[in-house]
Amino acid sequence: MKKILSYGMSLAMMATVSFSATSCIEETVPTNGFTEEQIKGSEKATEALLWGMPAKLNDINMFGDSRGFDWGYGSIMHIRDRQSGDCTRPYAGGYDWFARYEYNLYMGENSIFTQYLWNSYYKYVQSANEMIKAVPDEANVSDAVKGMKGAGYAFRAMLYLDMARCWEYLPTDATSNINADGNDVLHLTVPIIDENSTEESIKNNPRVSREKMAEFILGDLKKAEELIPNLEPSSRTLPHLDCVYGLLARYYMWLEDYPKAYEYASKAINETSSTPITEDQALSKTNGFNDLSKWMWGIQQVKENSSVQSGILNWTGWMSPETTFGYANAGPYPIIDSKLYSSISKTDWRKNLYSPGTLDKNYEWYQTYAADLENMNITYDQWPSCVAIKFRPANGAVGDPNIGAASAYPLMRVEEMYFIKIEAAAHSNAEEGKEELVDFMKEYRDPSYKCTATSQADIIKEIVLQKRIELWGEGQSFFDIKRLDYAVNNAYKGTNHPTSGQLTTTRRPAWMNWVIVLTEQNNNAALVGWNNPDPTGKY
Repeated sequence: MKKILSYGMSLAMMATVSFSATSCIEETVPTNGFTEEQIKGSEKATEALLWGMPAKLNDINMFGDSRGFDWGYGSIMHIRDRQSGDCTRPYAGGYDWFARYEYNLYMGENSIFTQYLWNSYYKYVQSANEMIKAVPDEANVSDAVKGMKGAGYAFRAMLYLDMARCWEYLPTDATSNINADGNDVLHLTVPIIDENSTEESIKNNPRVSREKMAEFILGDLKKAEELIPNLEPSSRTLPHLDCVYGLLARYYMWLEDYPKAYEYASKAINETSSTPITEDQALSKTNGFNDLSKWMWGIQQVKENSSVQSGILNWTGWMSPETTFGYANAGPYPIIDSKLYSSISKTDWRKNLYSPGTLDKNYEWYQTYAADLENMNITYDQWPSCVAIKFRPANGAVGDPNIGAASAYPLMRVEEMYFIKIEAAAHSNAEEGKEELVDFMKEYRDPSYKCTATSQADIIKEIVLQKRIELWGEGQSFFDIKRLDYAVNNAYKGTNHPTSGQLTTTRRPAWMNWVIVLTEQNNNAALVGWNNPDPTGKY
């Protein structure tokens, strides 16, 4: 019997992970660590586990061979954006490893594309569990170690909040919550594996309800809130109290407790030293949307990372078309949905994060905002409309992956907190939310901004639209579309989605209810018969 996950009883070794999918992959990935006794007696060993959590998010080649979508948490963020319709890559050359996610192909239980998502998340959870388990008795450790444990709780909360929102079955018009086995999977999330789970217990570990998952996540966040003020390292690759408040804001949005979401988004804004990024900062060729210091929380890649050394399997290689390395300038450019692009006002500086191309031929844009195209042997006509330059190579190094790919990408920005606060206000009082939206937009994004929406539903749609524009490429739109039961329409007149990706739904897409992989069902008897319906080809 093949196992997706195996949590050992000791911290001497990371859990063994085996993979089996449609391509008949089988790979074991052990990682050496510390014994439990060593960790209890060593603050340095505990600190190593602390830094291991963000490092794990940069892991590549989980399947043991080079697959273009297999480059860590940033890859999962991109998958969510492809499924939301906000990002596309209309390229027929065969390099777009993410096309299946956009086209809703091979999204069933026996696919490598779903296997990747499941395995990755539980591997990240495992890293957080080891951090938490390393400090069993908080009363007898230093404040610094307490802070480290708090970071472990925050990481785990972030991951389970993601997983709950991705795998929870919510109603669609294309599938039924009564699955093929006759079981009702409405509001079921994922199995919980924590620091106390045993190899035996995970073999009979059912999906938990939204209520039980919410209780578990809130417990982690409250522990994080208690302990994390003791965290000494100041790096923004680690969560701090502002991030805990930010996670609580996301949490209450998921539960549609909008007054609480407003409260914690406000707390996050007040607690953080981060401020909304400015036009000059965002469009800097050398220090633009690649600077960890501008965000509440993010992932920093360094030249020693295997992702950077690969040259292509990293955030910059996929998201920056200004580079001469990676995929992004080899044909599958990162492109914003043309309808979303067209909704950005010409007085909104965020429009300059995307190439006008044939939509508005303006060579001056390339001279002003893009990299030195002449040195890249790129002509005007080679960049299609709506190509994104939001995420720029580090230090403007378009030709050297050891420098350019040693960049950062955001996990949480203060701008998200503003939009959570604004939307939460609108659910209680539409006019108040509208007023807060106008104030934010005029101050930070578009001095000429006007909101013409009048009904509560339309005001909320406008808020979410501006949030989608703000957080484009950051993997957040997926959650709002699924929560609010919004349709996805990639088949409108003038679409820039390729033919296979021109899908239209009547409400939230079926593919936003991710499925549990078959190999995990083989290992966990409690999951048999309780999977989400296969969404492949259903829209």
